Amino acid sequence: MQVETLFFLAILIFSVIIHEIAHGFAAEIMGDPTARLAGRLTLNPASHIDPFGSIILPALMLLGSGGHFAFGWAKPVPYNPYNLKNFKWGTIFVGAAGALSNLAIAVVFGLMIRYQDILGIPSGPFFDMLGAIVFLNIALAVFNMIPFPPLDGAKVLFAFLPYRFQHIHDYLEHNWLIFIVFVLFFAQYIIWPISSFLFLMITGFSA
Repeated sequence: MQVETLFFLAILIFSVIIHEIAHGFAAEIMGDPTARLAGRLTLNPASHIDPFGSIILPALMLLGSGGHFAFGWAKPVPYNPYNLKNFKWGTIFVGAAGALSNLAIAVVFGLMIRYQDILGIPSGPFFDMLGAIVFLNIALAVFNMIPFPPLDGAKVLFAFLPYRFQHIHDYLEHNWLIFIVFVLFFAQYIIWPISSFLFLMITGFSA
């Protein structure tokens, strides 16, 4: 496996861990201690890594795309929505927290790229590393906010919708093969252009 692929994979693993921890902290803030009691509010990778979603699938996608495209996930942080102080807004906050954490990482490192001259950051391997961190975190945020179960975007969308639409969510969640087909054949055409646009807006550079 190429060094670049291993590096991107390491960034992805770290980013999905932050993503899941953010869900857990958001739930804690809203009154649900399930993630904390399960020992999931930790940076220890052993508590979060899903062998397939965090390592195997991203590595295969990176190798297959020449290091240009990948997505993945960590083990979902458990939470009990019935413990939330406000069911609707708590669900929305918990659902959006993961993507917001990835966008926060992208903004912090992206501003280092935008102001590289002021910060004295030369072009080269470190600059390229910053770009990889920014783009992967943007892509994770965009991917997870696709409103299709079991992604976070569906949790946010269906929390806004009247309960009579819940059966649509349940149907899509139980028919996960539809989700896999959707991701493999369509999602990258959504993720890539949106992520490239946000990368340009944050860093001032084209992806």
